[in-house]
Amino acid sequence: MARWIQSRRRSVPADSGRHREDEGGQEATATSARAGDSAAVAGSAEGAGSESAADAMAAGDTRLGALREALAGIGTTLDEGTTCTELTRLAVRLAGGTAAVVRRTGQTVSGYESITGDAGALPDARWATAAARDAGTPALGAQREPWLEYAGPSRTRIALCAPLTSGGDGYGVLVWARSGQPLRRAEAELLSLLAERAASHIRHARAYASVNRTAGDLQRALLSEPGRPHPNLDVAIRYLPAGGGVLVGGDWCETVRLHFGRTLLVVGDVMGHGLEAAVDMSVYRSSLRYIASADLPPHRVLRQMDDIASREPDLRPATCLLARVDPGRRQVTLASAGHLPPARITSGGETSIVPVPVGPPLGTGLGGYESATHPLGAGETLVLFTDGLVERRGEDIDRSLERLSAVRFPGGGGLEDVLDTILGRLDVRHAEDDVAALACRPHSRQGPSADAVSP
Repeated sequence: MARWIQSRRRSVPADSGRHREDEGGQEATATSARAGDSAAVAGSAEGAGSESAADAMAAGDTRLGALREALAGIGTTLDEGTTCTELTRLAVRLAGGTAAVVRRTGQTVSGYESITGDAGALPDARWATAAARDAGTPALGAQREPWLEYAGPSRTRIALCAPLTSGGDGYGVLVWARSGQPLRRAEAELLSLLAERAASHIRHARAYASVNRTAGDLQRALLSEPGRPHPNLDVAIRYLPAGGGVLVGGDWCETVRLHFGRTLLVVGDVMGHGLEAAVDMSVYRSSLRYIASADLPPHRVLRQMDDIASREPDLRPATCLLARVDPGRRQVTLASAGHLPPARITSGGETSIVPVPVGPPLGTGLGGYESATHPLGAGETLVLFTDGLVERRGEDIDRSLERLSAVRFPGGGGLEDVLDTILGRLDVRHAEDDVAALACRPHSRQGPSADAVSP
């Protein structure tokens, strides 16, 4: 059996059940007292009356402070599930019994969630589900009622359903139940207040989640896949954004096919984090693809990229490392715009840092880039990376590169194994910056089927 209890905006006085037969006489007496006709009455009001009023105010302030402190425990995060759990735990702590939430998203209604207490004490879930569907949508012309009361067939178990509504939208209901003692109005009003507070935080949590989804869609659009290298070069790439709220930041990797079996490898790092850095990263990436198609030496590619970026006042500076790999000649040509040098791993598993002339970051307009060529034979691995891979707070960058140089690799491992080893040994899970890493390994083309070798 279910019935809506009409809400009352004002509290009911303690003596509201008494007959007011002498109401007029009481008003006359009060008027006489206010006029000062009885000094004894006035003195009594100044004494015991004022003292009891002060005590009542003090007690009221204490209760209000405790309630305010309790309400602060709801909505401590922007996670909707956490807010629902905080709501049910506080409801049970203040009113006892068992509490649960039935959430509503559009026309979809869940079952009991975030249960605190004995789940067997809760009423039939169909009753709560129906209430959740109706929450926030009263009949036309009807006054919104603050809660729905339920009584089982034996009336030994009571339950209350308080809607989670905020801003005219319904997000479900708070369901509270206990056995034995009848429901008091003060308890119903308290639970309704808790539900109202939780609904406000759920509304903010859903708005925040919606913004995150939109940002994620935009970031996925910016995170285009690198190009395919020549079949004579194996490549593996890893990207790990800093923090769990973003998909891509300012770090990026790229591969561009050049003539005569050569491949240009690129690793870049736009200053800053998040969506803004990702947008600028996309600009640099597009510029690189356009310029690299002319098959210029790496240092001239950087020079043109710097010229373009310096004419864009809102574009953030970026570091960049280019590696033009030529497996046929067994060599690699490097050029850097303020970027860290790559690491070379021999076929025996030894690691070393490859020196490269460093110019200023892109976007400064200073130019001054140079190239350097080094041997890179079949079976050797070249690893390009952004500074998030090695840099640690309070540590000198030379010391950071030494830690990478100290990593040893078992022979015969694939490129994915190489990246797994590096990320594990350098504890990248606790990195404070985005991490992008690209590993490549040239091999000789043998026979007409070599072009079918997958990168």
